[in-house]
Amino acid sequence: MKGSFYGMKVTQVSVVLIGFVCLAVLMLAWTKNSFTSSLTPGIPLSVKEVSGTKDVSRNKNSSKLAEEDIVSLVSSGDLESSSTEPSAKGEHTEYLTTSTVTQDCNFGKGKWVIDDTRPLYSGLGCKQWLSSMWACRMTQRTDFEYEKLRWQPRDCDMEEFTGPKFLRRMVNKTLAFVGDSLGRQQFQSIICMITGGDERPDVLDVGKEYGLVKARGAKRPDGWVYWFPSTNTTILYYWSASLCDLEPLNVSNPETDIAMHLDQPPAFLQRFLHKFDVLVLNTGHHWNSEKLKANRWIMYVGGVPNTNRKIAEIAGAKNFTLYNIVDWVNSQLPKYPGLKAFYRSISPRHFFNGDWNTGGTCDNTSPSSAGKEVIEDESTDTVAAGAVKGTGVKLLDITALSQLRDESHISRYSIKATPGVQDCLHWCLPGVPDTWNEILFAQI
Repeated sequence: MKGSFYGMKVTQVSVVLIGFVCLAVLMLAWTKNSFTSSLTPGIPLSVKEVSGTKDVSRNKNSSKLAEEDIVSLVSSGDLESSSTEPSAKGEHTEYLTTSTVTQDCNFGKGKWVIDDTRPLYSGLGCKQWLSSMWACRMTQRTDFEYEKLRWQPRDCDMEEFTGPKFLRRMVNKTLAFVGDSLGRQQFQSIICMITGGDERPDVLDVGKEYGLVKARGAKRPDGWVYWFPSTNTTILYYWSASLCDLEPLNVSNPETDIAMHLDQPPAFLQRFLHKFDVLVLNTGHHWNSEKLKANRWIMYVGGVPNTNRKIAEIAGAKNFTLYNIVDWVNSQLPKYPGLKAFYRSISPRHFFNGDWNTGGTCDNTSPSSAGKEVIEDESTDTVAAGAVKGTGVKLLDITALSQLRDESHISRYSIKATPGVQDCLHWCLPGVPDTWNEILFAQI
C-alpha cells in the first residue's frame, strides 16, 4: 500500500526510528561512563589529609610530596603491602592516616601476651641500622623467648604497626628523638621496624643537614638522621643525655669544664624544633655524680653557677631540668600547632645484688617472672607525670610495663663484655623498645 510499511504509516515509522536512535545513544553513553569509572576509582579523602603537611625540602630536586605523587605511590603499592578489605559501606579504609584508637586509652595499663608473629624484624638482618652491641642475636645468647611478647593494653586495642602504614602517616614529616642512649635505642628500633630489618639503599643519611657529622677524634657523631625519599619522611636522633644546654667555658681548651644550663633547652632543639612534627624527649640515667664528674659538667642556672642547695642535689637538678624542658616545649606549641610532643618516662634498670660497677647482675631469662600485668592507672614515673600535667606535652608512659621485663636486657652477653660487669640498663633489640614505638605510633 502506498505510504505504508507493513501496515504502518510513514509518520509512525519515523517516530519508531527516532526512538531507536535515542535509545542507542543513551546505552552507548551509559556503557562508556561505566567503563571509565572502573578504570579511575575515586581518590580517598585521606589522601588530601596526607598531603596537607609542611614542606621538608631536601635539595633542589626534592620538595614536599604533592597529592598526585602520593596517589602514584598508593597506586604502585609502595605505601601499603597489607590486604585491602572493603568496609561495610563498600569503601576501602587502607589509606586512612589517623589512628582508630581512642585518644583517652591508657596504653601503660595492660599485660604482656605471647605472640608467635613477633618479632617485627630480625636482629640478625637489621645490620644497616642496629648497633651490634644491642643485637643480642649476634652474641652468645641462645634464648630468645623475650622476642615473642607483645604488649596488650587493658581497655583498648593498639593499631598494628607496619612500616608502610607508619610511612603513610608520616608523609612529609619528621620524627625526632632527643635524649640519652635509651633514646638512641628507641630510634634504632623504629628504623628497624619501618624497614623490617631489610637493607634499604634508597634511605639516605642526611645528618649533615643538621650538623650531625663525626668530628675529628670523636667516636661517633652527636646523632643520626635518615630520610625516606618515597614519602619524604625523616627520622632523627640527637644525643642530649641531660636535656639541657651544654656550653664549654673555654672553647680553646679541650679539657675545659662544661656549663650545664639547667634552665635552657639544648641549642640543637632551639635551632631545629621548627622542622619537627613529632618530638620524643627522654633523660634520666646520666643524672649521677659519677657522670657529671666524668663529663666535667658544672650546674648553671640563670647564666651563672648554681647556688641553690635544693637544685645542687642530683635528684633536684634532674627534676628542675625536666620541668624546665617540658615547660619550654609547651611554650613553643602555639608557634607550631602541628607539632606533637612527648616526654618518654624513665626506662627501668634491673641490677640485682649490686650496681653496674659492683657486680650487679640480671641473669634471668624467663619472661614474666616478675609478673606480666600492670593494673595501676597512674604512671610509676611520678616526676615525669607531674612535669607534663597541664601542658600540651604528652607522657609516653613505658616505665611500669618495662619494669616487668628484666629478662630482656643485654646482661652478660655484650659483645665487648667486661668480666664481672653486666648491662642491665640497655635492652636487647628486637625487644622492649619496639613496644615503646608501638605505643608512640598509636598516638600519632
